[in-house]
Amino acid sequence: MAEVDLDDIKRRMGGALDALDREFNGLRTGRASASLLEPLTVEAYGSPMPINQVGTVNVAEARLLTVQVWDQQLVKAVEKAIIESELGLNPQTEGSLIRIPIPDLSEERRVELKKVAGRYAEQGKVAVRNVRRDGMDTLKLMERDGEISQDDQKSQADEIQKMTDEHITLIDESLATKEAEIMQV
Repeated sequence: MAEVDLDDIKRRMGGALDALDREFNGLRTGRASASLLEPLTVEAYGSPMPINQVGTVNVAEARLLTVQVWDQQLVKAVEKAIIESELGLNPQTEGSLIRIPIPDLSEERRVELKKVAGRYAEQGKVAVRNVRRDGMDTLKLMERDGEISQDDQKSQADEIQKMTDEHITLIDESLATKEAEIMQV
């Protein structure tokens, strides 16, 4: 009996969840987190590089990040990348060390971040549904071409739908956790 690769579908849906977690890690919650700066790239040596490849990012205190830049010539570029990001941070430079105080979030900013988190979650759901659609299309083709019976097609389609529902539920739970984290004062 031919089968659609359920493990591959599960892996791809899991990839959508992983991407969502990375997006959520980049959202500020008022606490310092090294992952806050992960998405930033710095113009270094003629090409964009992740910030963690030009310096060491540390959480010095609950509301303070530091970046120890390895090459003194890149300090201005790192500072510029932080300022130009949409994170609302104001770095302070002392030699090759950049201190980044994490300000308290205003109520308005919290609501805004909650909306952004909702958009990220919706993108994750769309990605999961796209994987589901690919799997269902493959099943329909296999049935049409006589590779699987209608009953096999139905049972595998049910399995794919079950995986989809599980991943959508995980995304909803992850969003609820992130929203609670954002709204926490």
